[in-house]
Amino acid sequence: MTTTPPRAVRLPARLRSPGRWAVLPAAVVAGAALGGGYGALRTPEYAATSYVIVVPGEKSDPAAALGFAQAYGRVATDIAVTGDAQVWAGVSAATLRKSVQAETSPDAPMISLTARAAKPSQAVSIADGVARSLVLNSTHVAGSTGVKVVQFSRATKPTAPVSPSAPLSALVGACAGGLLGGLALLVRPKRAAGRGEGRHSRPGTVTAAAVPAPAAHQPEPEAV
Repeated sequence: MTTTPPRAVRLPARLRSPGRWAVLPAAVVAGAALGGGYGALRTPEYAATSYVIVVPGEKSDPAAALGFAQAYGRVATDIAVTGDAQVWAGVSAATLRKSVQAETSPDAPMISLTARAAKPSQAVSIADGVARSLVLNSTHVAGSTGVKVVQFSRATKPTAPVSPSAPLSALVGACAGGLLGGLALLVRPKRAAGRGEGRHSRPGTVTAAAVPAPAAHQPEPEAV
């Protein structure tokens, strides 16, 4: 009784070449190095948030406060720039516009003013300065709007930065590098195959597959 030896499983040529797969770990290491370096060299940012609330006047509709809160939230940085917020915070108008973000609530006439800065104390000064500008501006136009803005909560000094740390940046960079490396592995075989076909099918040459085989000659039957 004879046994047939098992046939060896042959992998495709692109899977047998170990050099191609070195791209993926190299891309992961490069992405982690770049991400970690960016996180270590980047200046940390601190965020502080101040809250104001819009209240209606004695003869004003309480529902109007919600609409004015939305309006004040859209122009909060403009009011702060035209007011004294940049003087109180000690920053330029461009820095104040770039570092402050105002958010409103669809259910309550409240506005949150979040400021980002390289120092915790500066973030607090910017957030409270913008809130103070909104309060003063609403007081000047309260006769025509029927509402005014009051300070609800002052900003507290942050204890930790909100910017990503070096380990987190390295992790994000490693994931991005792995993704790019995987895409490179998927795209590279198609390009190599295209170049190989281009070399074999040059202009002016006729391949063997394009030439038809000669037809076999069949003898004619003799007449009786």
